[in-house]
Amino acid sequence: MTDASATSQRPDHPEAPERADRLHRLGRWCARRPWWVISAWLLVLLTALAADRAWGGSYDDDFALPGTSVQTGSDLLDAHGPASVRGTAAQIVLHTGTGSLAAHSSAVDTAVTELKKLPEVIAVTDPLSTPGTVSTDGATGILTVRFTENPARFAPSYLHGVDDAVHGLRADRVQVEYGGPLGQLARPKAADRLSEVIGLVTAVVVLLAGFGSVAAAGLPLLTAVVGLLTGISLLGLLAAAFTFGNAAPTLATMMGLGVGIDYALFLITRHRRLLRDVDDPAQAAGRAVATSGRAVIVAAATVALALGGLYVSGVTFIGTLGVAAGLTVLIAAVAALTLGPAFLGVAGRRIDRWRVRTPVDEPTGTGDTWHRWAATVGRRPWLFLAVGALVLAVLAIPAASMRLGHVDNGADPADYTDRRAYDLIADGFGPGTNGQFTIVADLTDTHVDDATLSRTLHDALAATPGVARVTTPAAVDTSLLVATVTPDTGPQERGTSDLMHRLEDHTLPDALAGSGARGYVTGVTAAQLTFRDVVLDRLPVIVAVVVAAAFLLLLTVFRSLLVAFKAALLNLLSIGAAYGVVVAVFQWGWGGSLLGVDEPVPVESYVPMMMFAIVFGLSMDYEVFLLSRIRESWLHTKDNHVSVAAGLAGTARVITCAALIMTSVFLAFLLSTNVVIKMLALGLGVSVILDATVVRLVLVPSSMYLLGRANWWLPRWLDRLLPHLDPEGPAPAQVPAGHTLPAVTTGDNG
Repeated sequence: MTDASATSQRPDHPEAPERADRLHRLGRWCARRPWWVISAWLLVLLTALAADRAWGGSYDDDFALPGTSVQTGSDLLDAHGPASVRGTAAQIVLHTGTGSLAAHSSAVDTAVTELKKLPEVIAVTDPLSTPGTVSTDGATGILTVRFTENPARFAPSYLHGVDDAVHGLRADRVQVEYGGPLGQLARPKAADRLSEVIGLVTAVVVLLAGFGSVAAAGLPLLTAVVGLLTGISLLGLLAAAFTFGNAAPTLATMMGLGVGIDYALFLITRHRRLLRDVDDPAQAAGRAVATSGRAVIVAAATVALALGGLYVSGVTFIGTLGVAAGLTVLIAAVAALTLGPAFLGVAGRRIDRWRVRTPVDEPTGTGDTWHRWAATVGRRPWLFLAVGALVLAVLAIPAASMRLGHVDNGADPADYTDRRAYDLIADGFGPGTNGQFTIVADLTDTHVDDATLSRTLHDALAATPGVARVTTPAAVDTSLLVATVTPDTGPQERGTSDLMHRLEDHTLPDALAGSGARGYVTGVTAAQLTFRDVVLDRLPVIVAVVVAAAFLLLLTVFRSLLVAFKAALLNLLSIGAAYGVVVAVFQWGWGGSLLGVDEPVPVESYVPMMMFAIVFGLSMDYEVFLLSRIRESWLHTKDNHVSVAAGLAGTARVITCAALIMTSVFLAFLLSTNVVIKMLALGLGVSVILDATVVRLVLVPSSMYLLGRANWWLPRWLDRLLPHLDPEGPAPAQVPAGHTLPAVTTGDNG
């Protein structure tokens, strides 16, 4: 574009004709017909809320692992096993403070009878007549209930029937606690609501401090909340048809609320800036959508792309978590691009009504704080690059010792019924009883006597290191032998994982060799450990796919090999640092008690994969907004130092404000009683802090100063191949009337 044409399209010449692209027309149309747009959104929201209440589904940590030992064994039990081994098992733990459980046999018999009458119940085992289900001191018993499906999916009202069935036991002064999925159903649900409220309140404070007026601060919040409620309601409808994990709605809320406020914030900030030079608020809203709106689209696409990449893991459970978060991100972007301009149209030029302080606008000269900071970095770029990289490297050190596993109920709050059930089982039967394995031997092709094979298998299992006890393998339907192995370590300890692999790789193949039978290790604990192994094996694939996809997107948008490569590399460094903090707090126990986690726990198997996709996507959000402004200046000046300083100064304040909001939203979920949510909240909060400070304010400008004009190098043949996706609209720069682009006087301007 020539200088003349560039001048004709700058906002300091409002009388000049402007190329109104689709986004410009969309923003202008929404601002000029605000009540139509607002009414349409309210209709969609109310419809989605009503549909979710009427037909919405529930959430459950259920997953399939086709082709694995645990899945094959489970399928064999479902096909050939009796009612006592089919369906989903949940424990009801009984404990007497004094005396023996046998003294309450009448109340136990009544509870068993009443539980069998409940809907969805397949079978109930009486602890007083089932070997191995009463502790050696006789004070603790395990009553196992098998359901047609996972009871964690049932409506909370189902617990009323369970409570009624065991009422006689409680009246007889027997402690009754619900374990497993029944305990999950009984967990309180209020903690995450409090986290959302705290996140919103913090966002209000930050927005008031940043915008200085109630009207301007309220618009991003309104836009984000409407988008979030719509997204969560639609997710509930999807949950009726597909299985989403328990963490899905909380994760979707964290993402939808955080990015929803951010996207609306970036648009409204640009709109307020344009109002100084454009008389028509609707025209300003159109230009804001045509410029910053493009960056919102690129940012949302990057986040959704990263989250969608989770499906490469081949584990549907992981993929659906990505879909849950990605859904609210995309709806947040749509709300920002349509509902945001509508609210701006209603506000008009009164967007700064009800001021609480003098609004702070984007800098227009070179003497503000952020230009001075840019100049400081520009004088010693090597020093700032080294210090920033060192900070991230030190924080990432604990990540090298990361141990993946499953956070069991022993890490839950002490007032949870499933935690009390877990502790009673561990105290009465040993820690391994909470993590038992079911051994299944398929006898379809065997030519050995069942009794002989049962003795051989029992002896081999009992002799395996790490086994506390084993039941005698029992024949089931003449097709299977089934036994229960109890480890001598708890379910989240390394010894239990080692035992499972020892059983799969050595004990079963050796014991069944030459018999024609095939052995499998299954059960809840085996499924969790196998899930961890599958996730660990596929994490490198996820990393490669997400990084490659983001690299290609940034390459297409910013037309620069080095900018895209640098963004991917710096984001990997910040993710490594966030991993390190999570390992130090949860696995090493540094300060974990302050977060309500009283003992060191392994990192939940899917947390690193989820963190990678989310953090990489969110990091690209801020990268896109910063680089969009730098590139905007570069296209106008062709001066690298001026462009870096102008981009940093123009976005630092709004990125800092957005990062404070995002961090507050994430860290507020540390109040959740779910340890996995705490891990995600801390990891995501720390990553946003690092990204908005160390990466955006130090590493990006210092590296771009050092690279000079090479920042914008792209081979011509590649430029011809790539499609053109301009993140800031058709105009190369937007310089207010009477102002010039700021300059940095240090270093080489190349």
